[in-house]
Amino acid sequence: MSGVALSTRAGQRVRPVPAHPGTRDVVLAELCAALFASLPRSDQRRRGEAYVRGLLGARGRKSIRNIAALTGGQAAEQSLHHFIASSTWEWAPVRRALAHYLARVSPPQAWVVRPMVIPKAGDNSVGVDRRFCPAVGQVLNAQQAVGVWAASVERSSPVNWRLHLSDAWLADGARRDQASIPDSVRPETLGECTVEAYLGMMRDWGLPPRPLVLDAREADAPAVFQRLRATGVPVLARVGSSLRMVVADPAVPGRSPEALPAHQIMGAARDMRRPVMWRDHGPARTVRTALTAAVRVGLPTRAAPGHPVRRRDLLLLGVGENGRQWPAELWVTDMVNVPPAALVRLGKLIDRVDRDFTEIADEVGVRDFAGRSFSGWHRHVTLASAAHAVAALTGRYEAGHRLERVS
Repeated sequence: MSGVALSTRAGQRVRPVPAHPGTRDVVLAELCAALFASLPRSDQRRRGEAYVRGLLGARGRKSIRNIAALTGGQAAEQSLHHFIASSTWEWAPVRRALAHYLARVSPPQAWVVRPMVIPKAGDNSVGVDRRFCPAVGQVLNAQQAVGVWAASVERSSPVNWRLHLSDAWLADGARRDQASIPDSVRPETLGECTVEAYLGMMRDWGLPPRPLVLDAREADAPAVFQRLRATGVPVLARVGSSLRMVVADPAVPGRSPEALPAHQIMGAARDMRRPVMWRDHGPARTVRTALTAAVRVGLPTRAAPGHPVRRRDLLLLGVGENGRQWPAELWVTDMVNVPPAALVRLGKLIDRVDRDFTEIADEVGVRDFAGRSFSGWHRHVTLASAAHAVAALTGRYEAGHRLERVS
């Protein structure tokens, strides 16, 4: 935990970060100046700002045509299409600048990894495949991506993206060529995609260390933990009830040397539950309560013959409500000395990200790119992330209301 800011101690109120004091136009200009400093040509910088402004101001779907309608019609549409689909500017330096800007003006309490499913009618867009979507419980024709968000209780904003490409896509030379997928892109599981989305930015961007919060119920949680813990990052992961772990806490009734499902461990720890309270910083700003039980556990590991098995303690956290099914949520973390109330508040940042995705990211068109190219998709979501940051820092929005548009 050394060097990691976790400003959520039990009983401590988190001081809200004030919204950016400037108007939206001022913040837009300031942010774009920082973001596009890496673009070598002034016309590219102008188009970048025009695109972000269009994402904030265009009505309906954020197509290049609708964006260009705000800035100059057909000629603008052609230039913006080239700027997104086939220009040569790199998106990674722009994302890095965005992450540093947000770390300065709205410091995150954690980096939150969130999946993004983009339903599609056809099969030409890069990465489109038939996928089972747990959120809706059905198979969809869709793209699948992973976003990394800078998150606090007041606001959250995406700073990095990784597009998950199936083996079928990457093994098809014709489709790779059509979408201009770089040779460096190799097959990976969704869990590996999740880890790389985070590690890819933390390796070289010089960002402040913060805990990583993610939902690992659909991933290979042990593999994700092993990879992340090797880097020393503090992790809080929501996990499925069937994840098997070895109980290391002697206070748990029926403790066994064998690995047990997480829900069975938490069922045995029912009498260890304690109430926690936290303040919800959403529109209602109410004090909420829950019951938690924390059990020290280890993930099953395989040792080489003749070598002892080494396990580092983790904490299995059960969260639920009195009188309801126990547990409602299961979390695993290596922050074993952090109070449960602080871990609950940290886990709630996933809800903050989900809310901001619906109320802001979707409103500025993060899922609206209709092109076919790999680089075009990445450039679009990069600029949509910039538009999201402007809206999150300056907008006045409440749950259930549409994002205020810029004329």
